[in-house]
Parts: sequence; C-alpha cells; structure tokens
Amino acid sequence: MDYLQESGVSIYRRRRRRRAVITLSFVSLMLIATIAYAASYVQGWVGTPKTTSVANANCSSEPTLTPAGVTVNVYNASARTGLAASVARALDDKGFRVATVDNDPLGKTILTVGEIRAGPSGAAAAALISKRLVGATVVRDDRPDASVDLVLGKRYRALNTPPKVKVKVTVTKGISSPRGAEPASCSAEDAQLKTLS
Repeated sequence: MDYLQESGVSIYRRRRRRRAVITLSFVSLMLIATIAYAASYVQGWVGTPKTTSVANANCSSEPTLTPAGVTVNVYNASARTGLAASVARALDDKGFRVATVDNDPLGKTILTVGEIRAGPSGAAAAALISKRLVGATVVRDDRPDASVDLVLGKRYRALNTPPKVKVKVTVTKGISSPRGAEPASCSAEDAQLKTLS
C-alpha cells in the first residue's frame, strides 16, 4: 500500500514539474520573440517605414536664389582696361543679369580682390555673388533695390565656380516621390546663402 501512495505522489510531482517546464519554456520563447521584434522594429525591418527627407540638410527650404534672379552692376576700380567688360561677359554667360558696366562711380582705388556692394534687399544676391568672387569685401549700403555692385580691385584674377554638392537619396519601399521629382542636389552657393549683418 505504501508503494501506491509513493507512486501517486511521484506522478503528481512529475506532472507539476512538466507544467513548470512547459510554462517556463513558453515564457522564454515569448521573451525571445519580443526581443527579436523590438530589434527588428528599431532596425526598420518591421513597422511603418520612416519618411526620409530628400533635401540636403545644408540647403535652405526657402526659394533658392539663382543667377537669373540677380541684377549685377560690374565696375572696374583697377588700372586694367576692359576688366569690367570681360567680367560682365563671364557673369552673363553664367546666367546673371548684367545692368551696368563702367568704372567705379565712387572713384575708389581698391587694392584687394574687390568689393560687393548691396542694400538690405540685395543681401542674398550679394551672398551669391560673393561665392563667385572669393576674398571680396561685402559692403552694405542704403540702396532700395536688390541690385548688387561688383567692384573689381587690383588683385582680381578670375571668377570662381562654386562646386556642386551631391546629395545621396535613398528611397524606402512604400514611399513614392512626386512625378517629375529628381534627386535633390544643390550647389554650395545655394546651400550657404546668408544675410548680411
């Protein structure tokens, strides 16, 4: 009789142990599955796709000023004959609107690369021109319009062409771009337009 009681206790312990193993196995599997899902969510493998900005972080969200939107007066403040005319042709070829080509109306002799003169409304245009004439001094005046005076000095050598900034665009599945949209790129001059202080 004693043998049967031990046998019943033994069966009870075995079942209890089996339930504990099954419960712990289930909890362990759920924990592993939860960690795997969380890791894949963080990696972006599951869940809603992240929207990726296509524009360069350096580029301004404001409308970009292009050379066609800049009216520039080219003045010669050096002793070199025809300098203003040759620079005006080069600016015209690059898309700038050239208004006046002449000697410096202020009659100054500029010993540096040059000066860029603009009023408050021409600050962005002056910044765009300053990328073409590195080393020039930007001078703010009181003119009411957005025109810019480019005054060439004694040390002027040539206009610079700002390098293009390439933007790598990655497209995530499920995100479509508008029709006609192209990968974003902006030149260094567009990315660095600053207002005069």
